[in-house]
Amino acid sequence: MFVAQELRKKSIAEYLLYMWQIEDTIRVYDCSLLRIRKEYISRFNYSGEQLEEEIDWFGNLVRMMNQEGVREQGHLQINKILMQDLEDFHASLLHSTKFPFYHSEYYRVLPFIVELRNRGANKSENEIETCFNALYGTMLLRLQKKEISQETQHAIKEITTLIGMLSDYYLKDKTEGLEMD
Repeated sequence: MFVAQELRKKSIAEYLLYMWQIEDTIRVYDCSLLRIRKEYISRFNYSGEQLEEEIDWFGNLVRMMNQEGVREQGHLQINKILMQDLEDFHASLLHSTKFPFYHSEYYRVLPFIVELRNRGANKSENEIETCFNALYGTMLLRLQKKEISQETQHAIKEITTLIGMLSDYYLKDKTEGLEMD
């Protein structure tokens, strides 16, 4: 919870990727709050109050995952809504003439998005979700210490730049407001 709160303030993209990781962490422990508390949360040095807050947060996520039917796969509705918000914001940036660097990076990344969508099972996912899936998949490969090809590394570098720009503009819009046109 504490990591999620900090990430949400500094990078919406890192926050969303972290939340996907938390969903997977919950699944590793079979959506059992007792196991999460005993085998995961106990590893951290939380004060009594922090510990209770963390347990409550995980408990709420477990409950939502059970209610929303995403115990085995998929994402929580709160994360889906945020993804859609990012996709809508991405479209707004592309429709504006005030963000030429964003446009430029988008068109640099577009061939990678097209290739990823053609390879993937879900061809209906939006472009931003395709980027996030590529970033998350690469993160998992790195955690497993699997080799990542030079082509993939190049694509991920470009995708990271685009998503970083999107995240920065998104937070700036939420805190200061961006003039789109």
